[in-house]
Amino acid sequence: MRKKLIEVAIPLDEINRAAAREKSIRHGHPSTLHLWWARRPLAACRAVLFCSLIDDPGQDGVPQELLDRVDRLPLPDPLPPDWSTRPLADQRRERLFAFIARLVQWENSTNEELLATARELIHAATGGSPPPVLDPFCGGGSIPLEAQRLGLEAHASDLNPVAVLITKALIEIPPKFADQPPVNPADRARGMGAAWKGAAGLAADVRYYGRWMRDEAERRIGHLYPKARLPDGGEATVIAWLWARTVTCPNPACGARMPLVRSFDLSTKPGKRAWVEPVVDRAAKTVRFDVRTGSGVPQPGTVERTGARCIVCASSVPLDHIRAEGRAGRMSEQLMAIVAEGRGSRTYLAPTASAVTPVPMPAWVPDGDLPRNPRDFKTPNYGMRSFADLFTPRQLVALTTFGDLVAEARERARRDAAAAGRADDGVPLADCGTGAAAYADAVAVYLALIVSGLADRLSTICSWDAGGPTWGTKTRNTFARQAIPMTWDFAEVMPFSGQSGSVDNALDYTAETVAGLSTGDVPSDAYQMNAASLLVGRGSMVATDPPYYDNIGYADLSDFFYVWLRRSLRSIYPDLFGTVLTPKDDEMIASPYRHGGSKLKARSFFEDRLAAAFERMRAVQSPDYPLTLFYAFKQSESEAGEDDAGGSPVASTGWETMLTGLLNAGLQVDGTWPMRSELGNRMLATGTNALASSILLACRPRPEDAPTATRREFLAALRRELPPALKVMRRENIAPVDLAQAAIGPGMAVYSRYRQVQEPNGQPLPVRTALALINQILDEALGDGDYDPETRWAVTWYAQHGTADGPFGDANTLANARATSVAGMQRAGILSARGGLVRLLRPDELPADWDPAADARFTIWETAHHLIRVFQSSGGEEPVADLLAKALARRSDAADLVRELAYQLFVVADRKGWAAEARGYNDLVVAWPSITRLAANRPAERAPTRLL
Repeated sequence: MRKKLIEVAIPLDEINRAAAREKSIRHGHPSTLHLWWARRPLAACRAVLFCSLIDDPGQDGVPQELLDRVDRLPLPDPLPPDWSTRPLADQRRERLFAFIARLVQWENSTNEELLATARELIHAATGGSPPPVLDPFCGGGSIPLEAQRLGLEAHASDLNPVAVLITKALIEIPPKFADQPPVNPADRARGMGAAWKGAAGLAADVRYYGRWMRDEAERRIGHLYPKARLPDGGEATVIAWLWARTVTCPNPACGARMPLVRSFDLSTKPGKRAWVEPVVDRAAKTVRFDVRTGSGVPQPGTVERTGARCIVCASSVPLDHIRAEGRAGRMSEQLMAIVAEGRGSRTYLAPTASAVTPVPMPAWVPDGDLPRNPRDFKTPNYGMRSFADLFTPRQLVALTTFGDLVAEARERARRDAAAAGRADDGVPLADCGTGAAAYADAVAVYLALIVSGLADRLSTICSWDAGGPTWGTKTRNTFARQAIPMTWDFAEVMPFSGQSGSVDNALDYTAETVAGLSTGDVPSDAYQMNAASLLVGRGSMVATDPPYYDNIGYADLSDFFYVWLRRSLRSIYPDLFGTVLTPKDDEMIASPYRHGGSKLKARSFFEDRLAAAFERMRAVQSPDYPLTLFYAFKQSESEAGEDDAGGSPVASTGWETMLTGLLNAGLQVDGTWPMRSELGNRMLATGTNALASSILLACRPRPEDAPTATRREFLAALRRELPPALKVMRRENIAPVDLAQAAIGPGMAVYSRYRQVQEPNGQPLPVRTALALINQILDEALGDGDYDPETRWAVTWYAQHGTADGPFGDANTLANARATSVAGMQRAGILSARGGLVRLLRPDELPADWDPAADARFTIWETAHHLIRVFQSSGGEEPVADLLAKALARRSDAADLVRELAYQLFVVADRKGWAAEARGYNDLVVAWPSITRLAANRPAERAPTRLL
């Protein structure tokens, strides 16, 4: 069995940089076709598929055709200085790495020369017969899309019809109409038949009929969206109306309609400050709103997590009263402000009587009640129980109008296609038709996706982002996170404004995405199927992103879009949209609310379904290639227990269930890589550390004659193999927030190679215990730095007390054990000792004039925290690099030790819940490659050893 690159070595840093950068790309990116949660970056998927097919050149039996083709690849640039003395296998691997680094760049997604080379290499590695790729949890379609781009036959399935539709739009529809000119009369009149390559013709028709749909909608309902009246008597196009929900104050002496407002800020951008000023008439018990700009401070919001405040009488109002008012149908809205187009910038206007026009409900509204999912859906608590309740009447009229126009645009496209000479055989798209009727169906699919996407921007869950120092004001969409929260003040977007959230904006994104989709001649398809009963795909290479235990309720969330898509596309895909809402019974998720509130039943359900899915994947997987899985369930998000010290997670339920199913299916982990899957250094707004990596597991069938091992043998293997793997990860600069997650991979590679690991009593050592032992070895591996005595003392003290006070006696005893003293460490500037208490100094308490060259008691602890101080106070890498260069003049290995210390302290802070301190350590490590490069280029303080 020949090893593939994914099992030996890959250019991880280049792949991760491309994946992280991709998250900020919008125009033309397939993610803009329609929202899907937790998409994998295309760069990571492309690299994983390619590296799963290409043999590592450093082994026997590699096809000579592949080696010859690798030898023709361009040399790495820059060429390593020892290139000529490197073994031929290493040179070939480096050529492949340089090629992959180019292949994964977003700009090369449509580079046909580069893609052709990739396909040649794949054909050479597979004897001209590459396996089809199967993704049984296709979600947003990233994996099958990249398989198709690499010239591979792609088969995608999902239980969720919204996921299936998105994937069909990405991989199945464009090849049916490849290289065909558009049928719309405007482009036909230009006579550009020879210029329409790939899906460009289809994209042009989507743009044309989408533009007709937009213009016709404005003609029909534009009067519902009046212009804003400016103070000078002129008019301006509205961008958004900002509303506050209201309820009656429970104070009997008041009874005012009290506005519920999260924030009165309109713009916090420097030089453009604006806010809403509530004007209270206490005699009349009314509130009106004005707009202020310039200097000044807005009033605080009137509602928060614990309750609300009546702005008229200042009474505290419990959330229970607000919920009761909502459930009784007594919650309403009041206009707070209008955002309009100004001269070069946005204008904020106070509401006027003419700006509020009652709109009757449309004849049709979305069917279905919101799920009773208390974790992710908060609006039912406030009386907003159905999908229709999430929209204003004006928003419902707009969305239903656009939905009606999808059918009309479809009929226009069919007539125009027939007039353009396309055979009108009447065979629909769902029945593999390619004539005029099927083509019109295809155009309608993309138009329906635009309408569905508009729903994400046209609901009362959308809120107003007042901007900040580096970004402007904008509306937040409904799914700013993977839930439907309760919003108090909301932003109603004007769909014809041409701004963010408008139909113009959505149409541009969609048409540009369609134009860039692959239209190769290799068959690809997407279909609705439960992965646990997978019946197709034997001989495939499985690459997938399985569900994350209870992390994301895809079916519940996607119903929001399904109700709109079903209205537009049920006649095109009757089987896909045959149910009122998305299927729930067989969805692989451990949701207690679906099992009478029982976590045990929810877990058992998930385990059984996932185990069956892995059994099916193992059955269809080709033995010649690894099965690859992305997994991104963070340990601290699980139901993990804690040790007696209250710090170290014992195990992760999400990881445990996934790995148990994998191993019970007869698979073993053969390679693991931490793949960046979020924007670099992203932190959740709540201050908790957000997982930024997926762990890529490459799996092979476990040999039938795999040995057994004792617990002691397993631990010995972990201690032997896990620390070197962690060093590789840290050399690749994996963020500390991801290190514990990433350590699971190589740890489970050890565990899964055995048929069974046995406890001393002969019982099998379960996955949960193995995960706990992996965490234990991780802690040991992070504690082996070659630190000075003061730093060793500080590490131990920090784990016990953080930056809080501790008894002097304990500090002194520990100092004696570390061959140092409390007084000496106080002189070194790392702690404060007074009144019988000792406390480590925080970075912001350290002196700003610290000079490593003049420090008589230089320590790694002090260096690390001064670097954090400078980084946090300056926000830049240059001053940090200046300080590091001086520290390197004192100790040449300071850079390596500081980074090791940051990793170690992050783990402690993260497990203790010290989010701000954890962020400081994480931020330093994430910026470390740039900081060390800058420090190495400081002539006066150049480090004498290579910086890692």
